[in-house]
Amino acid sequence: MPKATVYDMTGKAVGEIELSEAVFGIEPNEVAMFEAVKNHLANCRQGTQSTLTRAEVSGGGRKPWRQKGTGRARQGSIRSPQWTHGGIALGPKPRDYSYRLNKKYRRLALKSALSAKAAAGEVLVVDNLNLSEVKTKTMAAFLNAVEAKKALVVTPEVCENIVKSARNIPGVKTTTATIINVYDILNHDKFIVDKSAVEKIQEVFA
Repeated sequence: MPKATVYDMTGKAVGEIELSEAVFGIEPNEVAMFEAVKNHLANCRQGTQSTLTRAEVSGGGRKPWRQKGTGRARQGSIRSPQWTHGGIALGPKPRDYSYRLNKKYRRLALKSALSAKAAAGEVLVVDNLNLSEVKTKTMAAFLNAVEAKKALVVTPEVCENIVKSARNIPGVKTTTATIINVYDILNHDKFIVDKSAVEKIQEVFA
């Protein structure tokens, strides 16, 4: 059964916790993790890029010269794609890049990411991950104590003091146990999670 070290808010190891085999101890499926990351990045795309076609650029209402007898190639508009300031042929238009993965596959990818982190010893459990006040210095000192430069900090619910204390620290992101995703887990070196958030993750995904 996988285990993780439990720390207090000073960064001192105070014990160990056994993690669920079904969530933190499976064989990581690299294909599922890749597909989940690709899906996440696709869903983040705005898709607002847009170019003007020959129908949308201004000008070009008159035929530039007569069809025959000039010795030049026939032209119907000075706003055809081959002209300077002409329209763009086959250019991008606003579109929705998002798509869905089925629920079982998403869960497999998430459990694979959590298991990979646990196997690498990068899951750090904190006993009562909270601060009495908004203090970036305190949060930074804790992260330095556990040697976490690029970390995903997970709490059971939104904790304003933690969020506000961590938001100015480069490489640190905060989230809650119910909305963790594969991209964030794999994109950070350390997975720092509150003890009660571990129970919530195991309850939801086991």
